[in-house]
Amino acid sequence: MTLRSIRCSYLIILLAALTVFSSCRSRKTASYKENKEAKAAEVLSNVKSKALYRFITDWTGVRYRLGGLDKNGIDCSGFALLLNKEIYGLKLPRRSRDQADVIRNTNPSQLKEGDLIFFSFGGNGIDHVGVYLNHGFFVHASTTRGVVVDDLTLPAYQRTLIKAGPVRD
Repeated sequence: MTLRSIRCSYLIILLAALTVFSSCRSRKTASYKENKEAKAAEVLSNVKSKALYRFITDWTGVRYRLGGLDKNGIDCSGFALLLNKEIYGLKLPRRSRDQADVIRNTNPSQLKEGDLIFFSFGGNGIDHVGVYLNHGFFVHASTTRGVVVDDLTLPAYQRTLIKAGPVRD
């Protein structure tokens, strides 16, 4: 065998191995995504308020837009504001950090449907808000995925969770 044919053989083996490993990874990623979507659907089916269910399904997938308040784009605090106004008849401040001032802080293990959840992703205080649903899931306007149902137990959310609870009466 020549040096060239040996190199060619190694290259073919390397490409075959990469193909096998990448196909396994894509199946795993697809499976995780399917499980996550199935869990989110289950969580939505367990929402007690039918009006809340309709509101979330109507807004799911609307893209994120800073300062947005309509179906052309919405930000997290705008989503929480509209949801609370339409579903619970509550008036919230516009900004997430101001919304955090009007809740009764609760242990995250005692959250109930409709409670607000606040995060600090930037490290400079509260900069994100979501609405708790059930079974450790919440709905929010994600900057990258728009309005989605997400798993609060994910490490990215657990590390950044600052405050949570119901709006004070």
